[in-house]
Amino acid sequence: MLTVLRASLQKFGADRRAVTAIEYALIAALIAVVIIAAVTTLGTNVSSTFNSIASEL
Repeated sequence: MLTVLRASLQKFGADRRAVTAIEYALIAALIAVVIIAAVTTLGTNVSSTFNSIASEL
């Protein structure tokens, strides 16, 4: 009985590390999505500004 309990606790410890790694991966993916959205929006705005300046010249 004690060995079964010990094995269960060891599995739980391993699962916690895996869950932490998954959480960090999700956070990194969310940050990447936000950065991509910001760069895309900024790029579109800068492009339209340069096109406006080019047409005025």
